[in-house]
Amino acid sequence: MIELLPIETEAYRVHVPRWAFAPTSGAGAGEHGGRLNRPGVPALYLALEEATALAEYKQLSSLMPPGLIVSYEVRIRHVVDFSRGYNEDWDEIWQELHCDWRRLWFNDHIEPPSWFLGDIALAAGSSGILFPSQANPAGTNLVIYPESLEEGDMLRVHDPNGLLPKDSSSWE
Repeated sequence: MIELLPIETEAYRVHVPRWAFAPTSGAGAGEHGGRLNRPGVPALYLALEEATALAEYKQLSSLMPPGLIVSYEVRIRHVVDFSRGYNEDWDEIWQELHCDWRRLWFNDHIEPPSWFLGDIALAAGSSGILFPSQANPAGTNLVIYPESLEEGDMLRVHDPNGLLPKDSSSWE
């Protein structure tokens, strides 16, 4: 059984500069899929620590590509907390969280089992999942499903001076 918990936290993401004008949409992951969402399901992947956001953006590259770090204020009432990883209280399918979803989907054309985890969380009424970062073993990630946010939930970009671009024309 999945327990849904509230979360109130700061979170971070490094965006590709061209797409920083839509920092809460989750459209990129919605278009191509992500670790915990299949194509067609918008998902915003955030980190709870700045270092984790940088590590997630860098991934396996030896050099970091240009990016724009954005801070968020998050308050969500229904989140699956898988931040400590798999234990005996979890269904065995959660062991699939860290499958090589990119290889499975893009190379082997097989649906990654981790997508099923996102489906399970959404069906249970969750608006997000906390999970351990693979890029920074000391870090925690939070995927938010923007279309599942409910009244009273908050996902706010911290941009007090309005410096984020308003559309993609800045990068053409």
